[in-house]
Amino acid sequence: MPRANRHYIAGCVWHITHRCHKKEFLLKFARDRRRYLQWLFEARKRYDLSILNYTVTCNHVHLLVRDNGDRDVIPNSIQLIAGRTAQEFNQRKDRNGAYWEDRYHATAVDTDKHLMQCLVYIDLNMVRAGVVAHPFEWGYGGYKEIQLPRQRYGLIDHDELRDLLNFRSMDELAVAYRGWIEESLKVGSYFRDGKWTESVAVGSEGFVMATKERLGFKARAREVIGGEGSYELKESSRPYRGILWNENGLLRLQNEYLWEGSA
Repeated sequence: MPRANRHYIAGCVWHITHRCHKKEFLLKFARDRRRYLQWLFEARKRYDLSILNYTVTCNHVHLLVRDNGDRDVIPNSIQLIAGRTAQEFNQRKDRNGAYWEDRYHATAVDTDKHLMQCLVYIDLNMVRAGVVAHPFEWGYGGYKEIQLPRQRYGLIDHDELRDLLNFRSMDELAVAYRGWIEESLKVGSYFRDGKWTESVAVGSEGFVMATKERLGFKARAREVIGGEGSYELKESSRPYRGILWNENGLLRLQNEYLWEGSA
């Protein structure tokens, strides 16, 4: 399996996936999932990370974030969240070694219908896993927060999400989003789709082609596939260091267990 790649294009929405080392269930305890979310909240405060959705499972996490134009916000945030989560777990368990697989993966998502599809895909993760029958039942995902916005300690950037989806109010968005989830559950369209976790970009043909062009030489070997209004820019089969990566080795700390992530 190729090492996860990260890219950077200013202003994009990114679907980030990050897996525990060897897909171990290192987030199986509720206390560790809560700590991950607490550090996610800290990243929002410290770096102004714009979070559109999230879910923390027992062995991986999904984040949907909006880049604010500062190329360091996302890698700094992931360094903080994943590093502190791993450090606390290893210290508590008197454990050494990798906590995360090699690197997290980032997929650029178009802000048309594909944004809605990605939101739904993230929230139906634990339904796919057979853990819950409805995303409202999973306390470590964004669905409940979209339906019932928090007054304090909220993670989701409701204003940004509402604007991207062209809703006038969060009440309207919550009703529509509930309908999208219910429709997906009804027709059974909640199975795993590798394009959300294994591609460089997902969206309209124009968006995907523009993404490939903006990435320049880093995307030369990558193939655009799709049709009927939905396209993806595939990852190459060989590893490389994408541009959503700090050239000073931000994601390679001395204690490697702090930074082992994949998609």
